[in-house]
Amino acid sequence: MNLPPDVANEVLHASTEAIVIVNDGGLIEFVNQQAQLLFGYDENEMIGKKVEMLMPDAMRDVHKKHRKRFVKAPRARPLVSGLNLQGLRKNGETFDAEIALTPIETEQGMLVSSAIRDISEKETSEPFFRNLLESAPDAMIIVDEEGKITVVNKQAEKMFGYSRKQMVGKPIEFLLPSRLRDGHIKRRDAYAEKPTVRPMGSGMELQGCRSDGSEFPVEISLSPVTTGSGSFVSSVIRDVTKRKKMEQEIIAARQAAERANKANSAFLAAASHDLRQPVQALSLLNGALRRTVKDPLALEMVESQERSLDAMTNLLNSLLDISRLDAGAVSPEIEDFSIQRLIDRLSAEFSRQAIHKGLKFDAGSCDTVIRSDPNLLGEVIQNFVSNAIRYTDKGSVHLSCDDLGNTLRVKVTDTGIGIEEDQLEDIFKEFHQCKTPGSNKEGFGLGLAIVRRLADLLGHEVTVESKPGEGSCFCISIPVVTEQSAVETTPASDKAAPDAKVSGLIILIEDDVKVADAWGLLLEAEGFRVATAASATEARAVVKHLDADPQLIISDFHLLDGSTGVEAVISIRKDVGKNVPAFIVSGDTSQVVQDAKSLENSAIMSKPVNTIRLLELARTAIVTGVVPTE
Repeated sequence: MNLPPDVANEVLHASTEAIVIVNDGGLIEFVNQQAQLLFGYDENEMIGKKVEMLMPDAMRDVHKKHRKRFVKAPRARPLVSGLNLQGLRKNGETFDAEIALTPIETEQGMLVSSAIRDISEKETSEPFFRNLLESAPDAMIIVDEEGKITVVNKQAEKMFGYSRKQMVGKPIEFLLPSRLRDGHIKRRDAYAEKPTVRPMGSGMELQGCRSDGSEFPVEISLSPVTTGSGSFVSSVIRDVTKRKKMEQEIIAARQAAERANKANSAFLAAASHDLRQPVQALSLLNGALRRTVKDPLALEMVESQERSLDAMTNLLNSLLDISRLDAGAVSPEIEDFSIQRLIDRLSAEFSRQAIHKGLKFDAGSCDTVIRSDPNLLGEVIQNFVSNAIRYTDKGSVHLSCDDLGNTLRVKVTDTGIGIEEDQLEDIFKEFHQCKTPGSNKEGFGLGLAIVRRLADLLGHEVTVESKPGEGSCFCISIPVVTEQSAVETTPASDKAAPDAKVSGLIILIEDDVKVADAWGLLLEAEGFRVATAASATEARAVVKHLDADPQLIISDFHLLDGSTGVEAVISIRKDVGKNVPAFIVSGDTSQVVQDAKSLENSAIMSKPVNTIRLLELARTAIVTGVVPTE
């Protein structure tokens, strides 16, 4: 909409900015009241005059050239400072100015409207910016195109220890360690060719040098600045000595933790083997005594010794298991398998204990295929059953399963002493003993602490319900495998009767003489023939001089000459040309022992072995030629 001339005139005169309108020849066509006040001229003194009358003599010739170029390619330009523009008043005073230009096409030709602002006393003046620079919390240095320092602030003086006078005019490399100066000149030249904003902490390791020669780490952000006086680079510099020190302390702490973890892992591996060895020898000797001693009093002493060994074994296993779990030394090996596999093993293991206490123990059948680590899950359920039998004096212990579709809940229910409600969470803590009446039982309060850690490691939920005097129910929920056809089931092998007398030739590979002797006494007391060796090489030599092929190989995993039981079994089988059943025994639970799992027709047994279970498996393996699947 076109405004009437009188209205447009009123609008221009009402503007708070000084307005000067010039034609394409540079003659002033209009000035408003603010322009008259700014320059000190009356309207009649300016109309029809060249616009250059309003600027200092030194700028007039240059302005004429700029004006002619603008007429050829007119474009709007907003109010811009930093272009070193100046105005000239009638009284001869000059002032710094910001000028916005707006081209206007009319029937008489192009006009240029100029909005002019005096910025001499505004906050955009040089004193204002210097004040901003001085109040900045970081050191700031501005460098010109030649890399020379032009501006520094108070923080920069404080940081580098030089006065402003000592720094201004010096190359920026003056503030770097001497060994870094040549390289910095090259980087500065490269930056000048393609200047960009570089934020603080861009990954470069930078060093500053103070006046006393001391060096310190810095982070620097760079910003290119272009003005009418040339191109500059503004740098903000931050001393990061404290932060670097903290980072180094964190790294040192992490390295110390890693060393401690490695030492802990090494201790666990050594403790797991060295602590179990004497217990293993005692267990084997106890088993041998039980089979040879006939005197009732002596048998009672042997049984008492066996109970003490069981307690020692349980405590040792629990302490080592807790340490390994807390050290992150246990890695689950998830697979698909039938839960019945665990039920059968646990039923065989605990039925005798329950009967000995006069308890009814039953384990239902369940062919559901689950996804978990069979060994770690077995340890969880084993703890449930063991605790149920320990804390139940009469009644029953029941192992059952509820198939909920995607989840299988394995439950161990007893009619024992029960647990107070306020203790249901505390029972999963280390060394916690129930305060329920009648709970003064053997145990160390580590079993359920291990259960909680194992369940968390496997990602399985553990729950407990209990009423004092009525009993408890411990549950663990395990994912179900829906495509059960993908899981192969191994038919159960024929087993020798528990009390059947079976003889056979066993080659025993054990480098600890005391443990080897104990093995020999146990196996010979059971009626087996035993040939011993201390290494894989010695075992091969022994086999060559036997009057028959061995029917079972029992070998420690770690052998004296650096060989392993797995290597010994493989070499013996190769020599005799038979897939001889093998038991690999070890107190080392580290990942290296998992190599034994790939060995066919074999079983891994942890020290100290359960001698009753060992002899049952040995009889079955010799009769069938196959190591039974537990």
